[in-house]
Amino acid sequence: MKVSRGKPIFNTIISLFLMVSFVLAGCSAGDAEAENGSNVIRIGYQKNGPLLILKSLGTVEDRLEEIGYTVEWNEFQAGPALLEALNAGSIDLGRTGNSPPIFAQAADAPLVYMAAGKSKFKGSGILVPEDSPIQALEDLKGKRIGFAKGSSSHFLLVKALESVGISYDEITPAYLQPGDARVAFEQGNIDAWVVWDPYTASAQINSNARMIVDGEGFTTDRDFFLANKDFAIKHKEALDVVIEEVQKSSEWANQNHDELIPMLAEVLKIDEASIKMSVERRVYGVDELSPEIMEEQQKIADTFYNLDIIPKKVNVQDALIKE
Repeated sequence: MKVSRGKPIFNTIISLFLMVSFVLAGCSAGDAEAENGSNVIRIGYQKNGPLLILKSLGTVEDRLEEIGYTVEWNEFQAGPALLEALNAGSIDLGRTGNSPPIFAQAADAPLVYMAAGKSKFKGSGILVPEDSPIQALEDLKGKRIGFAKGSSSHFLLVKALESVGISYDEITPAYLQPGDARVAFEQGNIDAWVVWDPYTASAQINSNARMIVDGEGFTTDRDFFLANKDFAIKHKEALDVVIEEVQKSSEWANQNHDELIPMLAEVLKIDEASIKMSVERRVYGVDELSPEIMEEQQKIADTFYNLDIIPKKVNVQDALIKE
């Protein structure tokens, strides 16, 4: 049975999505042609993840130059804002977690999936203070739990509660972005916190957090590489080059933790011990968009629809490039 309490969540997210999109659209012609006559591919990245590593290594620029493209990098604090820019045509390619694309698709954003990242469920989990009486999922009933609404953590929490027969209505959600949730967690204003690495690792090491479960059995917690649909149709060769270079830089990251850890620690302003924990429990890389992976996405979309968080059914297959 669907409940109605989730609609304000979606309406807030989508209102912000559309407002920012209109602003961004006014600042961009949505054209890949640069003043010097070459093609430009505008890549949106966040301060964590495969595209940050790619940017730091600087390998994709040479590959793209060979086929007549230059690169423009644009930094974003979170996936939803990145997808707003993608919708507005202000960037051409970006990477987010598994849930933001579903919200964007529900808002009819013209995006397409290009590739998937490797599963990283070990770094996502439900945290409680070390001295908390909460020992298992069953103990979360009636508790105040912090997480980012519409995020991969939102989905993880729903599935974890479901596994022990607790409905979403039987907890008190505190919709908080990681920075605010960290403060609330340390001050005891929330009983539990659902989040992803490197925030998970940092809390475990620096805030005496204890993980009661990770994402295993609940979510693969993949990320996805997404493109503006119009750009993807016209410039698929360039996008394919970027994905190839993401894979190469991911292989480098997997094999060179001694260089990767200090590089990420400096950029993210997080201690090396936390970065070490986070990179050692994940594998970087790219997977093709197999039927199994898209079915994972469909289950997330269906879950958010059944909770009335998005207002209509989303078919994730509609956001694939048709060959």
